Amino acid sequence: MPASGLPDLPTLAALPATSPLSPDRGDGYTPPPWSDTSRLPATPPPTGSARGGRSRQVALAVLVFVVVAGLSGLGVWYFGRDSGTGGTGGAAAPSAGDSVKSSAPGSRPPTTAGPTPSTTPTPGQTPAVPSGYRVVHDPVGYTLDVPEGWTRRQVQGEKAPVVYYDSPSDGRQLQIFALSEDTPAESLDLAENDPGYGYAKQPGYRAGQRTSGATWAELSYRYDDADKGPRQVVDHRFQAADGTLYAVRSSGPESLAAARVRGPLTAAVDSFCPTGAPCS
Repeated sequence: MPASGLPDLPTLAALPATSPLSPDRGDGYTPPPWSDTSRLPATPPPTGSARGGRSRQVALAVLVFVVVAGLSGLGVWYFGRDSGTGGTGGAAAPSAGDSVKSSAPGSRPPTTAGPTPSTTPTPGQTPAVPSGYRVVHDPVGYTLDVPEGWTRRQVQGEKAPVVYYDSPSDGRQLQIFALSEDTPAESLDLAENDPGYGYAKQPGYRAGQRTSGATWAELSYRYDDADKGPRQVVDHRFQAADGTLYAVRSSGPESLAAARVRGPLTAAVDSFCPTGAPCS
């Protein structure tokens, strides 16, 4: 017995190779239940370890979410980028159809269309020149519209220059001259009935319509010209914007429609303006 008073126990190295503790025994030995670790109840991991594992799982889930979200955003950017050549890589600009679709229900996109021009002249505005006419600044001292292509000539009358505009194709003619009488009606009466030169004495004369106003008088008639044949005439005498009295006579073959003879007279009278006068 050792000095400690306790019996000596064999060391592990001294035990036989077929020790009851050895699982290699071949004599049918069955280990006691306490030696089978598979039967031991599962021991839960320490609390600290559980928290650490859960934290790692949460962190891993967050990391996966971030990666997936990043890849999704990259896909959206790629498929939404400008696919045209020379693009900047940004989102494509909305088209005109897109802007219409985004308008409120029942609304229409603004138009760039401008206002419809009016054909009626406003006060102080020069009336439009009729189609087929041109503006003439006559050297005698007035402006008027005459048919395009008509030629001008001038002769000296007894009291004033007489200007003619002649059609080269159908025998129509405009005749313009200033008057010396006091009123348009007086001048027209003398032109028709004067014993020396009144055109009532011309062959085949027949008066037509007579009209007059406070500052104008008009007579239409027909006669037989020795050189030109039957003629129709509209003689219009009026007071111009500067107070001067003028006559505008339009004539043409009797075979023409009356409107073709009256048309040039109407355009001339409506546009007639003495030089320097305040015409509207």
